[in-house]
Amino acid sequence: MSTVNLVEAKAHLSELIDQVEAGETVQILRRGKLVAQLMPAGVPRKPIDMAALRLLTEDMPEQPVSGGDFVREMRDQDRY
Repeated sequence: MSTVNLVEAKAHLSELIDQVEAGETVQILRRGKLVAQLMPAGVPRKPIDMAALRLLTEDMPEQPVSGGDFVREMRDQDRY
């Protein structure tokens, strides 16, 4: 992670973008305080194929207890 002041960031933006593309995070300071952070963009997610999801789950039996209730029961029964 590197840190630059705002004046340097304005003067060297393309170099900072190159660093970010290489995976580094760059923090930008104004008067010594963090005001912005440049980070690599995340990989876009693929859309969910609803037809494939339905095909996968259609033969699964319906559970008698909701997921939330099931997790609460597990949490309350087993103290970690």
